[in-house]
Amino acid sequence: MLVIFGVVILALVAALIVWFVISLRGPATDALEAKYMTADDRYVSVAGAQVRVREEGQADAPPVILIHGFTSSLETWDGWAEALSGDFRVIRYDLLGHGLTGPDPQQRYAPQERAEFLAELMDSLGIERASIAGNSLGGTIAWRFAATYPDRVEKLILIDAGIYQFNQVGDEPSEAPAAMKTFLTLAPQAGVISATRMTYGDPSRLTDERAQEIGDMMRREGNGEAYVAHIGEFTMPDPADMLAQITAPTLILWGGKDAMITPDQAPRAEQAIPDASVILYDDLGHVPQEEDAARTAADAKTFLTGGAS
Repeated sequence: MLVIFGVVILALVAALIVWFVISLRGPATDALEAKYMTADDRYVSVAGAQVRVREEGQADAPPVILIHGFTSSLETWDGWAEALSGDFRVIRYDLLGHGLTGPDPQQRYAPQERAEFLAELMDSLGIERASIAGNSLGGTIAWRFAATYPDRVEKLILIDAGIYQFNQVGDEPSEAPAAMKTFLTLAPQAGVISATRMTYGDPSRLTDERAQEIGDMMRREGNGEAYVAHIGEFTMPDPADMLAQITAPTLILWGGKDAMITPDQAPRAEQAIPDASVILYDDLGHVPQEEDAARTAADAKTFLTGGAS
């Protein structure tokens, strides 16, 4: 009898664990698509991957491509897209291993592979040349793309971009600690909220809706494992030679309260990129385009339309 009772208890505990893990992983992919896909979204077949792309504005307007950061998704650019779509063809996409794009069958997660993939995406969309803006990891992709394909970049905007070494990542990747792997693969909502608040200069600006979007996308099937795989490929070697190859006029935006990639990188990048200028936002954190979309988009629009930055 005791044996049977013990088996029943173990079965209940196992069921609770399974329920807990499933509840953390969030809704199924089709439910996320029903919730977050818009009329401006579509999946584009790019070099063996299905990529969620959102396009707004006039098809014949100058193209601007917006690239989000690590564990984020194209929703981070909602404010910028609204501000820029009257003058530009605004294109944003979920990176491989992120958002509704989901994991890459070929696991192309290294920074230079992501820059090469951007070229493939542009080819698939019929875009030869565009202005490129990127935040954090998206900024790393943007400047690497601009250095590798200078003829394909009209103007470049780097927002709290990964340029120089940070978090002890250099020429070789660092394995994610066990606790980070657990967080990335499960993404419990309380942890997502806590981590996201750290990216804001003023945590009170983070809305419940935005926190839910981030958590839902992180919990999309396969993304957590892709984040861990990304860390296993992420390096930050000396960028001097590549930065010197950038020919596009470049605007560097940085949050003065960025605790993830500190703002002292901004003047270093300004000196290293041939035609660059900096705007520092003393009160903003790591995601200025999200924390204060109106102010940062206005500066971006001025730069993109040819006015003084």
